[in-house]
Formats: sequence, structure tokens, C-alpha cells
Amino acid sequence: MNGLWQRALALALKELRTILRDPRSRFVVFGPPIIQLLVFGYAATFDLNNVKYAVYSEDRGEAARQLLAGFSGSPHFRLTENIQRQQQIAPLITDRDVLMVVHLGPQFSRNLAMGRPAAVQIIIDGRNSNTALIALGYAQTIVNQFNRDWSQSHGIAGPPASLQTRAWFNPNLESRWYFVPGLAGLIVLVVTLAVTSLSVAREREQGTFDQLLVTPMTPLEILLGKSLPGMLIGVAEGTFILLVAVFWFHVPFKGSLLVLYSGLLLFLLSVVGIGLMLSSLCTTLQQALLGSFLFMMPAVILSGFATPIANMPQPVQWLTLANPLRYFLVIVHSVFLEGASFSVLINQFWPMAAIGVISLASAGWLFRHRLY
Repeated sequence: MNGLWQRALALALKELRTILRDPRSRFVVFGPPIIQLLVFGYAATFDLNNVKYAVYSEDRGEAARQLLAGFSGSPHFRLTENIQRQQQIAPLITDRDVLMVVHLGPQFSRNLAMGRPAAVQIIIDGRNSNTALIALGYAQTIVNQFNRDWSQSHGIAGPPASLQTRAWFNPNLESRWYFVPGLAGLIVLVVTLAVTSLSVAREREQGTFDQLLVTPMTPLEILLGKSLPGMLIGVAEGTFILLVAVFWFHVPFKGSLLVLYSGLLLFLLSVVGIGLMLSSLCTTLQQALLGSFLFMMPAVILSGFATPIANMPQPVQWLTLANPLRYFLVIVHSVFLEGASFSVLINQFWPMAAIGVISLASAGWLFRHRLY
């Protein structure tokens, strides 16, 4: 047993030296994760800030000024135009100079003073429906706050029922709290799969794979030696991203490091197994790169990171059951925002363990098939 581990570690150290000595391999390991973390951390957000809007107010009364002050004082909106004529609205929206126009009619303040309902018209660019819906939600919040303030200051009885919203786990609905921890899974998947899927294919292409055939190493030892570098690099990448999430992006961490790293190790086990299985099937680096790309893209799409799995067709939902990223994203989000324990996440742990065992066993069989 000692000899097995010594030979496996020797092969693992050789793999690490090969990866770190090659400038292109070093860039693949360190460059894309930092770039992707910064790009996705700042750009991949559903929050809107500095939404450009215009005002077309035909009313100079107190109520109109108070309502418009709510828009101008909001961090989500930035006033760019004060419109004097209705004909100015269409060009601003068409040319994307503003996202929306707030229109108040000439009787707005008078209607409110007389206790009658007063309409606020929001004209919005609907070409991007998600952005439009988010901006309308912000506008609705400002109008609701104005209604409450006006009712209190003028002694008007409020409605018999009012809607009060409370968000669990993310009180301010910061989308960055969701995106940045999830990047740990995406980036670790990309880097680890790239490192492991190229491992055996590189040996074959360089002609050094034949040298392994004449060594006393068994397929199990080769499997361990090829797995350990990917696991170590994945843990290092994951730790770096999680530290950035907590200390740079200030995402709250409410759970246990033991639960989180248990999930990370099982995730890496499954990804390394898939990478080695792909690598053992390929004979050139080009084939290995194509194979890893063909797996990565569906894995990211079917993980639930961007679109909910529940919204996918039923056959596609069945495909996600074989995707380890699906389970790890649930673990990382639950540990970060909910403080979930092992007992809560057990249904996410065992599928990754099963995927890892099956993929590693398949890779080992393919090694043996290739060796003999």
C-alpha cells in the first residue's frame, strides 16, 4: 500500500510540475478564474443602477414635485431629460437615450387634493423585458412609498389591506449574493475539467504515455496520480474564489466550512472523474479540448445557475440529474445564505459521490483497457 501511494504521489508531482512549468497551462489555471470572477462579480447582476429616465410633468403642484423627488432621490434612477412636449417621448425611447419616461397629467395634484385617484403613466422601453420588469418594480416601490407618505401627511385613511414584503436569506435582494458564490462552482468546473481532461491526452500526444506502460505502476496508481493534481488545483481555486466572495464582495457566510468543503471535495471528485474519463477516450489534445467543451457548456446551462431547473422541460430536468454542478450550486448557496447543515443537504451530497465513483471507475476501466 505504501508503494502504491509513493508511486501515485510521484506521478502527481510530475503532473503538477508539467502544469506549472508550461506558461500556457499556468495561464489556464490562474488567468481565466481571476478574469471571470471580476467580470461576473461586477457584470452578472440582475440589479439596475443609474437607470436613465425622463420626466414629462404637466403639473407643477406639490404632489407632483413630491413624487418626482422620490425618483430623483433613488439610487436606481438618473434623470437625463425634462420633456416639454409629448412629441419628445418617442425619439428618446426609440434611440435608447432613456429607458423610461415618467408622465404626470395636468390634474395630478388637484385630483389627489380632492381625494380622487390620480394616474402616473410610466412609458418604458420593453425591448429587454427583464430589464423593463425590474425597472417597473423600482418605480412601483417609489409610487407605493409616495402613497403612504401622502396618506399620512393628509390624514387620509389607508387601504384596508396593504402588501408588505419580506425577503428571507437575502433581505436586500442583492443578486451578487447569489452570483458570486455560484462562480466558485462554475470556475472550478472549467479549470479542473481542463486540467484533468488534457492529462492523458497530452501524454499520448507527446509520446510519454508509452513510458507509463513499462513502469510498475498499476491502473489504480495512474488514476490516483492523475486525479490528485486536479483535486489540489480545484481546492485552491475554490478557496480563492470563496475568500474573494466574503472579503471583497462582502457576501455573508452563515454556514459551516466543514459542510462547504465536504461538498467541494465531492464535487471535485465527480469533475475529476469525468475529466479523466474524457481524457482516456481521447488520443490528442484537440480531441480532449473539444470533449471538455462539449461537456462544460451543457453542464453550465443545465446547472440552474442562470435559469431555474423547474422551468425546463421534463426530459431536460432528467438530464440535470447527471450534472454534478447542479448539486454543488445548491450546496454553496445554502451554506452561504442559509447556514444549511449536512442533514439538510444530504440529498445533494450522495448524487455527487455516486457520479464521482461511477466516472472514476469508468476511467479506471478505460485505463486498463488502454494499457492492456
